[in-house]
Amino acid sequence: MGSSSSIEWTDATWNPVGGCTIVSPGCTNCYAMRMAARLEAMGQDKYKGTTRKTGGRYKWTGKVVLDYKALTVPQTWRKGRRIFVNSMSDLFHEDVPLDFISAVFQVMKETPQHTYQVLTKRADRLLKLSPQLSWPANTWMGVSVENEDYLERVDCLRKSHAAVKFLSLEPLLGPLNGINLAEIDWVIVGGESGPGARPMNPEWVREIRDQCLEADVAFHFKQWGGPVKSTTGRVLDGRTWDEMPRQTHFLG
Repeated sequence: MGSSSSIEWTDATWNPVGGCTIVSPGCTNCYAMRMAARLEAMGQDKYKGTTRKTGGRYKWTGKVVLDYKALTVPQTWRKGRRIFVNSMSDLFHEDVPLDFISAVFQVMKETPQHTYQVLTKRADRLLKLSPQLSWPANTWMGVSVENEDYLERVDCLRKSHAAVKFLSLEPLLGPLNGINLAEIDWVIVGGESGPGARPMNPEWVREIRDQCLEADVAFHFKQWGGPVKSTTGRVLDGRTWDEMPRQTHFLG
């Protein structure tokens, strides 16, 4: 549930949904699968049966849990925070019904002191449901893109009704030359971390940074990654990059 988070670009996590399904190569080493297995072992029923161990590692089973009790959590936080919504799942998963997604959006609307960061790989469902949702000004919507095979997710995001739109290019698994940044407010880039982490070419990162600078889009470099990410850090060309969207609702 997380009243605080170690993720560099957010302050807290809020997980009204548990469990997910692998949909593309960026999911292969998802930290949430390992974390869900750990939370189940600690006795958290919300994650019971959401993963299974196969091939020496934990993978999603496809079971998705709607946690209605978790819906009210942000209302207990009086001071404004940046909140990553569903760090352990995907709000636009095909098994999350529209009425539950709408309930999450209603909570976001009722807690304007917070800024919510929603991230999905299911950009096609985001686009389909976008007209049926009431989009609060304090909700940032993002899509994950790991390589050029999934650039269509950016086009879906661009057509959504979100006021602030962002890209999470993490884990970055290939170059993204000439990415269309029109109507995009923020770009996050990061390498994969943890067991079996796949390498990221520094030139892929520089190309994206330069595109952001040229397009005047906020750029955030999260990490180089690797099996032990603390050893590789997050410095790119002599500095850290922690830019945030200009169209920010967050009051601090």
